[in-house]
Amino acid sequence: MSRFDLDAIRAGIGVCLILAVPLTLVAGFVDSDDSGLNALFFFGAMFGFVLGAGCAAWLQQRRTPLSHAIVTAIVAYLGAQVVFVSIRLLRGDSVNWFGVFFTLSLVMLAGLIGGLLGSSLQARGIVPSHRRPSS
Repeated sequence: MSRFDLDAIRAGIGVCLILAVPLTLVAGFVDSDDSGLNALFFFGAMFGFVLGAGCAAWLQQRRTPLSHAIVTAIVAYLGAQVVFVSIRLLRGDSVNWFGVFFTLSLVMLAGLIGGLLGSSLQARGIVPSHRRPSS
């Protein structure tokens, strides 16, 4: 038996990638002079990581919602960053490594928040529909 519920992590990563990556891409195309708009997309992406991590924490069945949430957020972020950084390097563009790792710390915080939310749902007895007893 694995320490992690891989189905829950996969589901959470899917949510992260569906919500956070498109907002990150849009932020890259927005004029960098409009810092308010960039911030809006950045916080939208962070919200995507909170939701994805919360999903993994809520779905997991190993009684470790926080670790599931944080692992989900980190894996989703690093997976997307491998692609983004590779594209930048192949195009000959520079990579802001400080920005990549600083954002990783914020993604970890988003994962923690999502984990707390998912854990709270479980503690209140709110469970996914596939685990509800049939009546």
